[in-house]
Amino acid sequence: MTVAAKKRKLSDEGGAVFDRELDDLPQDLRWREWMGRIEAVLFASASPVSREDLARVVGQGASVEMLIEDIRAELVGRPYELAQVAGGWMFRTRTQFADAIKAAADLGDQSLAFTEMEMGVLCAIAYHQPIDRAGLKDIFGKEVSRDLLARLRYKDLIASGPRSPRAGAPHTFVTTETFLVSFDLGSLRDLPELQLERDEAGVIIP
Repeated sequence: MTVAAKKRKLSDEGGAVFDRELDDLPQDLRWREWMGRIEAVLFASASPVSREDLARVVGQGASVEMLIEDIRAELVGRPYELAQVAGGWMFRTRTQFADAIKAAADLGDQSLAFTEMEMGVLCAIAYHQPIDRAGLKDIFGKEVSRDLLARLRYKDLIASGPRSPRAGAPHTFVTTETFLVSFDLGSLRDLPELQLERDEAGVIIP
C-alpha cells in the first residue's frame, strides 16, 4: 500500500490526517496545490505569517520562498501584493490604491497620524531600543510626556521592554510587530541608516 493510500485509509477510518506531501499528485499539480495552501493561509491571516507556519502546510521538500515567488509573479498587475514584513509574509494593497480604499470606506484621516514629536519619539525608540524615559530625555533635551508614550502604546507601536540598569530599574520601551508592519519593515535591520542632526540649541534630533 502506497503512502497516499495509507493516508486515505486512515482518513476514511476517521483519523485526522493532513496530507502535506501530496505524493499521489503529479509534480505540477502538487506545486499548484501548495501555492493554493500558502495563499489561503495568508489570505485568512490579518497579521504576517512566518516561514515556519507556512512550512506546516507544504511538503518537506518544498521551498516556501520559491512558492512565495511564484505567487508574487501571479499577482503582478493586481491591486494587492505579497509583502515580507515583521519576519513573515502578508497580503497588502498596493500604495497607489490607498486613496480609493479610504474613499470607499470613508476612513478619512484616521489611523497612523502622528504629530512631529510623536514621530520623533517613535524613531528614537526604534533606533535606540530598549530605551527608558531618561534616555529619551537625553536625546530630546526635555521630558517626554507619559501621555505621548501612552498614545504610541494605544496604537500598538511600542511596548514595555526589559528593565533599565539605571537606579530604580525603570521600564524601557521597544517597538512592536505592528510597528514593523505599519512601516513595511521585514525587521529592525531594515531601518534606514540613522543620520543625526542637531537643532540650534545643540539637541540631537533623531
